[in-house]
Amino acid sequence: SNPIQSQWQTFVEFYQFNVLSFYGSDSVGVLTSCNLYSLIMIHSFFVINTSGDVFIEKHWKKVIHRSVCDYFFEVQKKVASPEEIPPVISTPHHYLINIFRSKMFFVAVTMSEVPPLFVIEFLHRVVDTFADYFGDCTEFLIKEHYVVVYELLDEMLDNGFPLATESNILKELIKPPNILRTLANTVTGRTNLSSTLPTGQLSNVPWRRTGVKYTNNEAYFDVVEEVDTIVDKSGSVISAEIQGYVDCCIKLSGMPDLSLTFVNPRLFDDVSFHPCVRFRRWESERVLSFVPPDGNFRLMSYHIGSQSIVAIPIYVRHQITFREPGGGRMDITLGPKQTMGKPVDDVVLEIPMGKAVLNVTLVCSQGKYSFDPVSKNLVWEVGRIEPGRLPNLRGTINLQTGSPPPDSNPTISIQFTINPLAVSGLKVNRLDMYGEKYKPFKGVKYVTKAGRFQVRT
Repeated sequence: SNPIQSQWQTFVEFYQFNVLSFYGSDSVGVLTSCNLYSLIMIHSFFVINTSGDVFIEKHWKKVIHRSVCDYFFEVQKKVASPEEIPPVISTPHHYLINIFRSKMFFVAVTMSEVPPLFVIEFLHRVVDTFADYFGDCTEFLIKEHYVVVYELLDEMLDNGFPLATESNILKELIKPPNILRTLANTVTGRTNLSSTLPTGQLSNVPWRRTGVKYTNNEAYFDVVEEVDTIVDKSGSVISAEIQGYVDCCIKLSGMPDLSLTFVNPRLFDDVSFHPCVRFRRWESERVLSFVPPDGNFRLMSYHIGSQSIVAIPIYVRHQITFREPGGGRMDITLGPKQTMGKPVDDVVLEIPMGKAVLNVTLVCSQGKYSFDPVSKNLVWEVGRIEPGRLPNLRGTINLQTGSPPPDSNPTISIQFTINPLAVSGLKVNRLDMYGEKYKPFKGVKYVTKAGRFQVRT
């Protein structure tokens, strides 16, 4: 047999095992159905803060000078907020694919066309891995753990190809940093890198390590829904949809096989799953069947776009006028709506006032407000809304001398949390476990939050 052909086959089989952790348990044949060259290849990776400083860069194959980020900075100058930067930026010789999280830009550079969602998903995996290792993903923590960051990037990408992206596998390869281990490594000269391959690396469930044991076996699920809504000045709903996700904390011994069912699974318009979920069974039975990773992970994300299903949990009565010479008046009242008797907590209103506004003189019946004269941003921290006590904010708006009133009234952005409530009505029916004989503790928590919740005035 041809030795070169044999080596190539071994290489393909190696990636076939590892792609399971990225594509899912139903995608064993994904590599055999496509050319290996069509897989994603990332040439360089940059982390940039909001000040425009590149404080992390990593290269594979060849070094791409950081001046390639100038194309990114040019686009950044043209947008009003970081969220408006397009995820894919095309340059004469490169493609810059980016995400914005934790007040940082994570930018991947490729030299040829690649599936952009693949790269975006990988960048999110990188951020999630940093948060899992360091407790959070901030510029300070990344700089504090430079060595671990580069070790993780070396394992997550092999020659520019995504390889090990599951937290369970990575933690067997690279031990998470702590003070005691850092001191010991400094004295002995050792590193966090393991000298042996992870036990689950080449198995059919690469997201779960073997030999897991717990004294208390427990499985907890958080169903979190974020409401995205636009309400016009008359109070009519222009658009309303829900972005939801199910986060898990699984601490179960052995190799459990779980099945999770919902009371009303037909609510979902679109879903995406962790690779552990058996997609074929979901399609046929609407049952989430999976061998879970160990620890915390996101089991699924979903979208509900039917406006008739989305209940708006809060209403705003508002009146903002600029009829008086040199100023205007503001009167805003909040109230709960369709919350099933649950209190609305952590309510915050943010109102970007016009450039002509000099200051505001307001009185709030609850909470506190602040006005930034530089950014012209008014923030009202309401707190909890009780059904029988409606918060109110009223007062005068002062304009700069000689300035005409704003052409349009501002849009109010609202943040809130309702606990325990899934505003769509989604409910978990039951959780069954197979493959192990013990009985675990089980729990479900429901939370509703504001996503992009805007009220036009």
